This record gives sequence, C-alpha cells and structure tokens, in this order.
Amino acid sequence: MMKKPRLSFWQIWNMSFGFLGIQFGFALQNANASRILQTFGADVEHLNWFWLVAPLTGMIVQPIIGYMSDKTWNRFGRRRPYFLVGAFLTSMALILMPNAPHLASWIAPMFIGGGLLMIMDASINISMEPFRALVADKLPEEQHTLGFSVQTLLIGIGAVVGSWLPYMLGNWFGVPNESASGLIPPNVIWSFYIGAAVLVSSIIWTVTTTNEYPPEYYQKEEDDETAPPEKFRIPKTMWQLLLVQFFSWFALFSMWVYTTPAVARHFYDAIDPTSAGYQEAGDWVGILFGIYNGVSAMIALLLPKVAKRLGRKTTHALALTIGGVSFLSFLVFTDPTYLIIPMIGIGIAWGSILAMPYAMLANSIPPKKMGVFMGLFNMSITIPQIVNGVFGGFILTYLFKGDPLYSLVMAGVLMILGAASTFFVHDKLDEKKQVTGENH
Repeated sequence: MMKKPRLSFWQIWNMSFGFLGIQFGFALQNANASRILQTFGADVEHLNWFWLVAPLTGMIVQPIIGYMSDKTWNRFGRRRPYFLVGAFLTSMALILMPNAPHLASWIAPMFIGGGLLMIMDASINISMEPFRALVADKLPEEQHTLGFSVQTLLIGIGAVVGSWLPYMLGNWFGVPNESASGLIPPNVIWSFYIGAAVLVSSIIWTVTTTNEYPPEYYQKEEDDETAPPEKFRIPKTMWQLLLVQFFSWFALFSMWVYTTPAVARHFYDAIDPTSAGYQEAGDWVGILFGIYNGVSAMIALLLPKVAKRLGRKTTHALALTIGGVSFLSFLVFTDPTYLIIPMIGIGIAWGSILAMPYAMLANSIPPKKMGVFMGLFNMSITIPQIVNGVFGGFILTYLFKGDPLYSLVMAGVLMILGAASTFFVHDKLDEKKQVTGENH
C-alpha cells in the first residue's frame, strides 16, 4: 500500500494556519452576535431562531463543498480554491454585519443582521470543510491526531484574540464601547474589521506555503489497495460518533446563544441589551470565551500524548465529562470573575471536540472521498444545533421560565451524556494498537 510521507510540525502548522483566521472570525460572531441581534431588537427567547442560520447553512454548504473539492483540480489545487473564495466572502460579511443599521432603509436592521449572519456562516463553511479534508489528505494515519490537534491549537489562538478584541479595544486602547440606541459600539465594529483582515491574511499564508497532492496520487493510492473497491457507504465509526456529536454540539449551541443573557441577568443585574451593564456583561463574556479557547489551544498539543496513553475514546470521554461538570458549576458562582474556572473546563472539552472525533473518523474514510465524507460528518454538528434552534426557545420559555442560566445547566447534563456515548465508538487505530500490543 502506498505510504504518505510524514510531515514536520511546521509543515502541519503552515497547512493549518488559515484556521486561525477562520476561527478569529467565528469567535467574533459567537461572542457578539447575540448582543448585536438584541441591539437590533431581537428578544432573548427568539435568539435561537436567528442562530439557526448557522447550522442550516453548514448542513447545506459543507457536503456540497466537500463533494466539489474532491472533484476539483486547477492551478490553485484541490482544496485551496475554496479557502480563497470562503475567505473573501466571510471578510465581506464581517465588515457589513455590525453596520447593518446603516444599510437599513426598507428592512429592519435585525433581519439584515440575521441575513449577514447566514452569509457569514455559509462563507466560513466554504473554507472550513476543505481545511478538515486537507489534514486527512496530506498526513499519514499515525499523524492524524497531531494534525487535528495543531488545527485545534491555531483555532484556540485565533479564537482567544477574536473573543477578547472588543474588550481590549474598549479598555486598553480607548475605543468607545457605548453607542446610541440601535447602533453597535465602535469597539465591536473595529473588531469585525480587524477580523476580516486577519482572516484573509491567514488563508493566503496557507495557500502560498502548502502544496497539495495531485489527483493522480489518490488514484494510485486506491490502485495500491489490495482489497477491491467498495460501494459508497457510511463508515460504522461515523454512525457511532453521531450520538456523541449530538450531545456535544447541542450543549455548545446553548452556550453560544445564552451565555451573554445569562451572565448579564445573574451577574450584572441587566436585562436591557442597550444598557451599560449589559454591554459590560457582553465584553466580559468575550473574555470568558477567549479563556475557553485559550485553554483548548494550550491542551491541543497534549491531546496526542494523552490519547496515545489512554486511547482516543477515553481521552474524549474524560474531556467531555470535565466540560459537563464545568457547565453545571455555573449554579455555584455569584461573582462573574470566578466564571473563569468553569471556562477552563469547557476549554478542555472544546479542545477535544475539535480534534478527537475527526481523528477517529479520518482513519475510516476512503482517501478519494475525504471531502464529501467530512462534509457529511458536518451534519453531526449542524443537526443538533438545528434541533436546539427549533426547540431551545420553547425549553427556555416553558421549562426554564425564561431563565437562560438553566439552558447552560442543561448543556452540562448533555455533555456528560456525550462522554458516556463515546465508549460505544469503534476507533480503528485504538483497536489496531491493542492487536499489535503498542502502548497507548
């Protein structure tokens, strides 16, 4: 069988560097979209409906882009053309979204903001899916965990800066963090501008420093297989990961949508999204989101070592358990400063969520169909978010009596259930090690 060459750490770094910019933009969206939409007039019970556009666009876009990138080859390569197109479209959405009030003449800013949120998510997905496939394209099986962990490291770095940027601009550089009613504060607007520049620059870095194997390579790889080619079918590992992913991403969606209103209500005694207290809570949530992303970056390069010792399933289950307990601990604290503690645990879970499921899956996918399978696997991320988007508001209103803190508690319970589900996943590499007697 044909063997892919091992790549150095810095080759893997360059190959994944564009993810830093993608997550920079994604973090700005996650930390600020709820308060932007509330500033435009959205009620907290209806925020989940606006956030639905993210998973809906991802579910549609990622399989299509995965299939197309599997079939693409031009002078830019196989995956790289999609990096460039996605980066350009995302940067435009980042520039326009906080300026929605200035674009509104016949349509309310709230709906313009929601539409730009949809465009931003679709554009991010155009770049994101091929990055996942590129790691599996380029790396041999034994480097998959390292490859996705380096992506997690870069995701964490980009997300920390992206999440913290409005706070830094407002508190360190004197950019105003308040504005007239119905307008977005300048510190948030400038953060989105900077995010657009970082996104484009990092994608260009990957495109100019990383080559791709030509289509003939994958044909030769298939020809070298001793087993006859199989019909298109979903690998068993992908099916088994669906439940794990459902619990994990349902919980994450709750965190992104409801952390700002929950922190504002319980720790800043603020409900009005235009109030100074609410804006202060929003800035602090950006710091908290930066912390969990920073933790994920710090543990990213430890994950391959832990997984080698414990196995990837056990590592992922342990990380999800820590994340679940951390969500539950929101009930314990009364000072917003101490919310740093649960964010550390959530960061450990997030780091594993970004790496371990993909590492377990990549070993089970035919090389020529890597893009389309990675795109299909994205449905394990988007479907739970869609379910949450449809039912999360009803759960908040009728079960939790409008208190978003309990949506975060629910997230903790679900993440622990995800940890339990991990032990039912078939991991090809872990089982191979058991057969050969390698140490974990």
